[in-house]
Amino acid sequence: MSISKSNKLAIVLVTSLFFFWGFVHNLDPILIPHLRNAFSLTHLQASLVDSAVFIAYFLLAIPAGIIMKKYGYKSGILIGLILFAVGCFLFIPAANQISYVFFLGALFIVACGLTILETAANPYVTVLGDPSKATQRLNFAQSFNGLAAFIAPILGGKFILAEQPKSDKEIAAMTEQVKIAYIQAETATVKGPYLILGLIILIVAAILFFTKLPDIKDDEGEQKSGFFHAFRHLNVRWAVIGQFFYVGAQVCVLSFMVLYATDVAGMSPLNASKYASFAGLAFMLGRFVGTFFMKYIKPLTLLMIYSVICILLSFIVIYGSGEVTVYALIAVAFFMSIMFPTIFAVGVEGIGADTKSASSLIIMSIVGGAALPPILGLISDKTGDLQLGYWVPLICFVVVLLFALANRKSNNQIVNSTHE
Repeated sequence: MSISKSNKLAIVLVTSLFFFWGFVHNLDPILIPHLRNAFSLTHLQASLVDSAVFIAYFLLAIPAGIIMKKYGYKSGILIGLILFAVGCFLFIPAANQISYVFFLGALFIVACGLTILETAANPYVTVLGDPSKATQRLNFAQSFNGLAAFIAPILGGKFILAEQPKSDKEIAAMTEQVKIAYIQAETATVKGPYLILGLIILIVAAILFFTKLPDIKDDEGEQKSGFFHAFRHLNVRWAVIGQFFYVGAQVCVLSFMVLYATDVAGMSPLNASKYASFAGLAFMLGRFVGTFFMKYIKPLTLLMIYSVICILLSFIVIYGSGEVTVYALIAVAFFMSIMFPTIFAVGVEGIGADTKSASSLIIMSIVGGAALPPILGLISDKTGDLQLGYWVPLICFVVVLLFALANRKSNNQIVNSTHE
């Protein structure tokens, strides 16, 4: 099936958006240790950065779907971009107020925009072009999310992280006036990067506003059925469960990367940010390699293989020592890279008029990124061992394996899919 010129342009423009939301997500691994140091937070308190982001996916996914059903994919994308930019600009008053809660609020607004953006962009990519190539197309688009995962820690580490941050003891020994000045200096470093990002997002929104994108029409059935009607499909039910646990695992692996490298391997925060960038590079390469392998291996079969590998690597992350554990975590990033787009594409495969509703439900399940990292943080705080917290992502990869097995048995393969 050939793709029209308008669809090709739409795919190119929408694919670029995957880079931007990937970029802001992958600044979180830099923000977590930075704010943890500035505000002297526990692992659990620092994990609230992820909770503030991913709780938005639970709260905004259905409203995002309503926007799409009523106004179309393009409107959803534009609204998402505007909220994204507003959240970025809120980092400036958050830094001025030196308030951790204000930072969490700004992150929540950013995430509200990302929720609407992802709810629109992910299914839009799957329905543009040849249905049999939907999984490959979404994996390719998500590869630019991986590119952002490589670049964001490098830039974030350079412009946000201090080379030699003060220890908790040094901060505790400061007078109140000196401590406030130190926190003010630390939080001020986030202003520039988020201001620039917000301005770029507004420019992208303006370009998309004046660009004609093809509108994918829905049949009458979607207008009459509710959101939860999509749960009648087995693949949708499994995708909601699988995505909840997968995103929880991804956030645990990538967001805690800098903390893990400093606590377990004894690296400096700045050096650890470089390893976080390597994890982002592995994540990006994993998606490109996975997209290539899907030409020869069925998506769910590849997902099953990669899940088993991630489970085995997680044991090294938990029970290993030294730098080898960091390398194992980077390898996990490589092999988990295809999981989100594959689970998503399987979840919306062959369901026709329920596609937008299913997209909302699957995006809503990204709340796993808010629910599971605090469990990792709590286990780490209670045991005094950050590595033991990585039982959380290990269990998540077991659930992803079950997802692959269940959908493979039902022969629910993308290669045989049909779309509206």
